[in-house]
Order: sequence, then C-alpha cells, then structure tokens
Amino acid sequence: MSAMEIVAPALVDVFVARYYHVTFMVLVAVGLYILIDSKNLVKKVIGLNIFQMSVFLFFITAAYQDGAGPALIEEGGGPYANPLPHVLILTAIVVGVSLTSLALALVVRVYEEYGTVHEDRVEEVMADE
Repeated sequence: MSAMEIVAPALVDVFVARYYHVTFMVLVAVGLYILIDSKNLVKKVIGLNIFQMSVFLFFITAAYQDGAGPALIEEGGGPYANPLPHVLILTAIVVGVSLTSLALALVVRVYEEYGTVHEDRVEEVMADE
C-alpha cells in the first residue's frame, strides 16, 4: 500500500469533518485573488469584503464548541461558549462596513476626477497631467 492510499482517505475525512476550514481557505484565496488580480477598483473593494468575511467565518467557527450553551452561569450548567470572539466579530463587522463605505466613496471620487475606475487608466491620466 502506498503512502498516498493511506494519507488521502485521512485527508478527506479531515476535510469533511472540518468543512468550514476548507470554506475559509477558499474564501481567502478568492478574496486575495480578486484583490491582487483585478484592476477595477470596485472589484478590489469586493475582494477585500470577501477576504474580511473569510476571517469572520474563521473566528466564529474557531470559537464554536459542540454542546456548549450561552455564558449564563446557573446551577448544573454544562460547558459554556466564550462570548468574546462573537463580540469581536460584531465589532469587526461594523469596522468592515465603515471601511467599505469609505472605500466606495473614494472610488466614486476617483471616477468623478478621472472618469474611470480602472487602475491603469487612472495612472495614465495622472501621468498626462
């Protein structure tokens, strides 16, 4: 039996059991690809949002505990979920929305000034001035 025949089923089992980690990795890759590859400023903002959502997903799923209840201490209670990651993600969502609105406002301003949201064309217009 080869090493691949032994390792491959184990990896599949890990990916099936931890599918949210695979989702996180895919979203990170897609977000970074859009952010790096696209020359359109609006698409860059969308890529940044996808990347942010992947980080949110990672923190929320990392804080999940099977069978844990809310952090209300009562007699005979079982394991409790830590509320701190959820609070941090709520704050990060607010910051992300603010960042997105600021970035889109800047994109609108760039479009009004240069007549395009394409990065290369903006650089050409700036070089001509």
